[in-house]
Amino acid sequence: MLDLDNYIARVPDFPKPGILFYDIVPLLADADAWQVAIGRLSREVSRMQPDILVGIESRGFLVAAPLAAHLGLGFALVRKPGKLPGETIGIDYELEYGSDRLEITKNIIKPGMRVVILDDLLATGGTLKASANLIENVGGTVAGCACIIELKNLQGRSKVNFPCFSLLNYEK
Repeated sequence: MLDLDNYIARVPDFPKPGILFYDIVPLLADADAWQVAIGRLSREVSRMQPDILVGIESRGFLVAAPLAAHLGLGFALVRKPGKLPGETIGIDYELEYGSDRLEITKNIIKPGMRVVILDDLLATGGTLKASANLIENVGGTVAGCACIIELKNLQGRSKVNFPCFSLLNYEK
């Protein structure tokens, strides 16, 4: 069985000193490893029975778009302000040091749609929680989330009340 951990680069002191960054670019660049990752995510996400997948800016797009195509589902984007054309719905949320805002295209999520949120990394869970709140505010039901990497010691999944799946787990 292919060990996906072998395709994650560790970059010390990025984006600032003291941070160990887990980079998925080598995984994306290897056709076989990327197919294995999409296959494993596909099995877990399909169990959540989504109607649509939502990717969180920006690396979540890299996960959600090919997975949606593989599963025969639609794909929607959650982005930072001013990045989506047309009318949007937004939510403000608190970060460790300040605040931010996320937006989704108005009427892209229909009331009652089952949504699975995807991202490359689950760390503190703040952006995931805000994305889930945004989806619920527009009438969607969050069926779960999936990511490539989870930093377990930051306890991000404790901020949400739906299933979360991660391909790789690190203590940090």
